[in-house]
Amino acid sequence: MSQMLPSEKTSDEILLITAEEAGLRLDKILANRFASIQSRTYFQRLIEEERVLVNGEPVKKRIQPKEGDEVEIEFVLTPELQLIPEAIPLKIIYEDEHLLAIDKPVGMVVHPAVGNWNGTFVNALLYHCQMEAPSGDVRPGIVHRLDKDTTGLLLAAKHPLAQQKLIALFASRKIEKTYWAICAGNPPAGVIDVPIGRSPVNRKLMAVLETGGRRAVSRIKPLRFKDPLSLVEVLLETGRTHQIRVHLKYRNAPVLGDTTYGSEKMNKKFQAERQMLHAKRLRFEHPMTGAMLDLEAPLPEDMQRVMEEYLS
Repeated sequence: MSQMLPSEKTSDEILLITAEEAGLRLDKILANRFASIQSRTYFQRLIEEERVLVNGEPVKKRIQPKEGDEVEIEFVLTPELQLIPEAIPLKIIYEDEHLLAIDKPVGMVVHPAVGNWNGTFVNALLYHCQMEAPSGDVRPGIVHRLDKDTTGLLLAAKHPLAQQKLIALFASRKIEKTYWAICAGNPPAGVIDVPIGRSPVNRKLMAVLETGGRRAVSRIKPLRFKDPLSLVEVLLETGRTHQIRVHLKYRNAPVLGDTTYGSEKMNKKFQAERQMLHAKRLRFEHPMTGAMLDLEAPLPEDMQRVMEEYLS
């Protein structure tokens, strides 16, 4: 196995040790949990490179964790996991020789990760642009991401310089990102400025924290309300994991259809099978030409249905 570099990171996974696993060696536990992904040798290498933490600390591969211990794994790309160009249809909103913007459908994963090594936007991007993935790079062209079940505008670069410049624009908050969400509730207009971090109760989830976490800022503008649903516009000033979903839950108006942070009762009542969250608009200065781009993606059919039936 070749040397794994930080740029080869694909995703993190957090799991808790069960009673049945307690007392087994950590590398064996991970090989059993992810038998369809990689071998025990692969996980031994991750442990040696301190890409596996137990309760936040690096450990030895022979450690035998206890029930309830939290294990965080940083999966990385290896020579055995290759990126393959795939002829996946893309709904293109904008394209030139430097960048591409698509309207991402429900269910599309942005880049390869655990359980989704193929069928991603990256696979489609490689095929569409006839790009060659740099060795070890699992995210060629990727400059930001959307959750699997979030629809809307997704931006990508066609060459490394454009990718670097777009990433810099996102990092410096020079790309205006506007989302539309259908909520179970009616959040007040205004700014939500509360920190977000890992939930102390369930480390797989994010939550608003009283202490710690990272600053997260969302500007909320209700557009339509018909009890108990609302259509809300959200302008993101920061881009924390699950930020909109966590902030709207904090305002007692979770995104309809959200199975993680939402209301199961409301999701069933309105037959919402996925989170009603859509990346509607991106406004920014083109990193190569300097031209101002103002891109929009139309609402998907399922959100249009809910609006016509319940918010008209």
